[in-house]
Amino acid sequence: MNLKGKWRVGRLVLLAILVLAVLLVGFGCVKGLAPIGWSGGNVSGDTLFVGSKEGRLVAINLSDESRLWAEPLKKVSQGGGLFGCSPAMGGGCGGSAGVAIYGTPVVVGELVFIAGYNGKIYAYNIETLGLRWVYPRENNLKPFVGGLAAYDGKLYIGNEDGKIYALDAATGDNLWEFQTDDKVWGTPAVHEGVLIVSSFDNKLYALNAADGSLKWDFTAEGSIIATPLVYNDVVYIGSFDRNLYALNIFDGSLKWKFTGENWFWAEPVVVDDVIYAPCLDGKIYLLKVANGANIDEYDLDSPVSSKPAVVGNTIIFATRAGVIYSLNTVNGEILQLADFEQDVDGPLAAHDGIVYIHMQDMSLQRINAESGAILRSVSLESQN
Repeated sequence: MNLKGKWRVGRLVLLAILVLAVLLVGFGCVKGLAPIGWSGGNVSGDTLFVGSKEGRLVAINLSDESRLWAEPLKKVSQGGGLFGCSPAMGGGCGGSAGVAIYGTPVVVGELVFIAGYNGKIYAYNIETLGLRWVYPRENNLKPFVGGLAAYDGKLYIGNEDGKIYALDAATGDNLWEFQTDDKVWGTPAVHEGVLIVSSFDNKLYALNAADGSLKWDFTAEGSIIATPLVYNDVVYIGSFDRNLYALNIFDGSLKWKFTGENWFWAEPVVVDDVIYAPCLDGKIYLLKVANGANIDEYDLDSPVSSKPAVVGNTIIFATRAGVIYSLNTVNGEILQLADFEQDVDGPLAAHDGIVYIHMQDMSLQRINAESGAILRSVSLESQN
């Protein structure tokens, strides 16, 4: 890469970091706002679990809309953090919001897990939301921004301290750690014993999920915070360098890369060997999984930072501005379903044809993916 190209990539990386910092802490402490959190929903059985802006795990019975709230995550006072904010305060510099939860809850057996911006990981009973264990037992790590991945009785997560942590899901015991060279904000993915995780150090790492030993790493031209998609033994991952990469999961070799007009943050989805890749340039790119060829693209006029939801032959997208679209993967028809006029950053969830969208007003909006009908929203706000 020539000097001009390196300068351009460096400028894009700096801009991306500034954008993320703004999203995470609401312009830092300049306006006294807190980290907001954008937890997605995870459905297990007939229950949807989601992290709320109050800093609570919420369980919603999808049959009767009854709800349970866990105790709020505890705030701690410690220095550091973006723009001088305390990274574990959750309420920012004097704010009143709860501890931010960015990762989507994960369910393993009778336990459900979340990680907080206060540097703690929590395990709750799936039926009662009673606390089972917390890690670390004492003190706090740096903030958790990415979510947890579960595999073979273990939990995996990256931290702002640059480490990947592997915990025993049943007990919360630390099994191993792996140190990268910069912050880890992306949620890992696990496939057949291979743990895939990204870092601000421009690298994508493949680790042995059993012991944390390094299998391979791949260096991009910019930092990586996206969640990897693994499909047919290929890893698809976006980077600050505006590229979407396709890598062989066994050796990290590059199969192809596709360049957008901004960076790929949201995890893409695959339907019938076509990748639907949302981008912060406001477009949805349709790419062939085999070679990355651009089949088509749709311009939604607003950045897309949320993982879409697939329901049959329909994909539901949410722009960051809160506009919801449905895309028919058979005939290519795209329709605008709603405009909620609120930021949407977290991944969408779907169950029995209904798509759930976590809004910043502490509601869960619901849309029928087939008819496009907007259903009654569900409040995530507790009574105390």
